[in-house]
Amino acid sequence: MDLSLSKPSEIVKLLCERLRKERLAQQMTQAEVAARAGIGVNTVSNLESGRNVAFDSLVRVAMVLGRQQDFEMLFKPKLNSLDDMLRYENSASRQRIRTRRV
Repeated sequence: MDLSLSKPSEIVKLLCERLRKERLAQQMTQAEVAARAGIGVNTVSNLESGRNVAFDSLVRVAMVLGRQQDFEMLFKPKLNSLDDMLRYENSASRQRIRTRRV
């Protein structure tokens, strides 16, 4: 599915539905996922409902469901050339982006 034209709220809704379906496919209750992830049941419920939760909680739930590899491509640098690779390596040492003065 191409998400490039989707609104953020649509992407969140889709991911929440997928998360819930994955949990149910593995025949786990919200309480079981919460206990294994070390988070509260309300956090799992909020995550499945699209409410704001800590990113750490999302990672914990993904790990419990065996889906941590799905994060592999998230924010992975796009390195299409040698120049891109060098630019990426050099940017790792920078701490802040300089603001442009008008």
